[in-house]
Amino acid sequence: MEEFEGRVAVVTGAASGMGLAFSHRFAKAGMKVVLADIESEPLAMAESALRETGAAVLAVRTDVSREEDINRLADAAFSTFGNVHVLCNNAGVAATAATLRAYAWEGPLSDWEWTLGVNFMGVLYGIRAFVPRMLENGEEGHVVNTASMAGLLTGANPYNVSKHGVVCLTEGMYRDFKAMGAKLSASVLCPGLIRTAILDAERNRPRELGATDVSKLRPEVREWAAGFAAALSQGIDPADVADMVFDAIRDDRFYIFPCQPEVLEAVRRRMTDIIEARNPSLPG
Repeated sequence: MEEFEGRVAVVTGAASGMGLAFSHRFAKAGMKVVLADIESEPLAMAESALRETGAAVLAVRTDVSREEDINRLADAAFSTFGNVHVLCNNAGVAATAATLRAYAWEGPLSDWEWTLGVNFMGVLYGIRAFVPRMLENGEEGHVVNTASMAGLLTGANPYNVSKHGVVCLTEGMYRDFKAMGAKLSASVLCPGLIRTAILDAERNRPRELGATDVSKLRPEVREWAAGFAAALSQGIDPADVADMVFDAIRDDRFYIFPCQPEVLEAVRRRMTDIIEARNPSLPG
C-alpha cells in the first residue's frame, strides 16, 4: 500500500498490547480505525484515547471465536466507513504459560478448543468476513495475520499448533492474491517475546470451558512457566512491533519477525533439520 491518509484499518484485539499499538500507529498515519476487542471497558478506554488524538474511530465489542461477531464487525466497518483497506487479525490467547510445555495428553481438551477457536478460527472468520468485500471494492489493501515465532517452531501444545495454522493460511492467501492479480496483499506477523499481557488471557476464557488447573501439571512445567512469564515482561515494546507492521504493509513485505536473536536461531535450526531431513533437534 502506498496511500494511508483517510484509509480504513480494522484491528482485532485492539484494546491492549500489540493491537492497541497498531491502532495508534495507523491513526498517526491519518487512517480511520475500527477497534475490536472482547473486553468492553478497555475497548472504551482505547476508543477514548484515540479520539483524543483527533482520529476517526469506531469501537465494536467482538469475540473473534464467534463467526456472527466477526460478521457484525465487518458490517459495522463497511457501513460506517465504506471500505476497509487494512485488516489486522490480531486477537490471540494463550491458556497459560504452563500449557506451552505440557504434554499433548495432559491438561483439559478445552485448552485446545479455546486456543484454536480464537487464534486460528478468529483469523479465518476475519478473512471470510472482510476479504470478499475488500476485493469487490477494488482498492489497494493489506491483511496482516498475527501468528508467532511459535508458528515456525514446534511444540505439542494448542498455542504452537494454532499459530502454525495461521502461518500456513496466510502464506497461501498471499500466493492467491498475487496469482489472481488482486490489489490486496498479506503479511504474517511472527513475534518473539513481546511485552504484552497475553499470559493473562484466562480472564476472557468462556466459563463453559473452565479454567486450566495449573496445579495438576508437572512441577518442572510450572517452574518453566514462571521463568517464561518473567522473560515476557522484559520483551520488545509493542510500539516497536507496530512500526514494523506499518513498514511491512507499505513495502509489501510478507514475513514480519520482531524477535530476539536466539529465537530466530532456533527457527533457522529447525528449517535446516527439515531441509536436510534430520530428526528434529532437541532443545539445547
